[in-house]
Amino acid sequence: MKSENTVLHPATVSRTHRELQNGHKAVILWFTGLSGAGKSTLAQAVDERLNRLGYQSFVLDGDNVRHGLCGNLGFSAADRKENIRRIGEVAKLFLDAGIITLTAFISPFREDREKVRALVPDGDFIEIYCDASLEVCESRDVKGLYQKARRGEIKDFTGISSPYEPPENPELIVKTGQHPVHQCCDEVIRYLQKNAILPFSRRRAI
Repeated sequence: MKSENTVLHPATVSRTHRELQNGHKAVILWFTGLSGAGKSTLAQAVDERLNRLGYQSFVLDGDNVRHGLCGNLGFSAADRKENIRRIGEVAKLFLDAGIITLTAFISPFREDREKVRALVPDGDFIEIYCDASLEVCESRDVKGLYQKARRGEIKDFTGISSPYEPPENPELIVKTGQHPVHQCCDEVIRYLQKNAILPFSRRRAI
């Protein structure tokens, strides 16, 4: 998909130059899981840790994005697909800017997540499955969304009236339903160091 009568302009400052300046590689950390699984909490914790270490990162959060860029979308299957498509394109731009981009979206359908993966070079899309049972997610539901969904007041609610398709081969699985946030955050940082996205010289800083 592209608009008519448009031509891509190559960047004067390349992604490689930006990565060298930032001191780390740029990647997309795609946190996926049920509502209440801890995606946003973990993404924000990792973002804070990266910031303290002096790295360039930014969180694209599901609720926040629906206040602006995706404010005209609902929660039908078609709108969910478009929501993830837009986020994928935005994350790709952040990647070119040399940023570690963290996305916290339910993104319930495997096909949509794989389409985002296909937008970027191999190794740049890191799928992180926030593994928490439906029971745990419902117990954390301070907004009462699950209760409303079970009463039929919210349609197309993932896990209740709309399916969630867990990743089949994610780069990382974090047990957000069992482990505290700081432990899950450590796992993500270790993954980034092990895979040379962050410099090994700062491993002790976690």
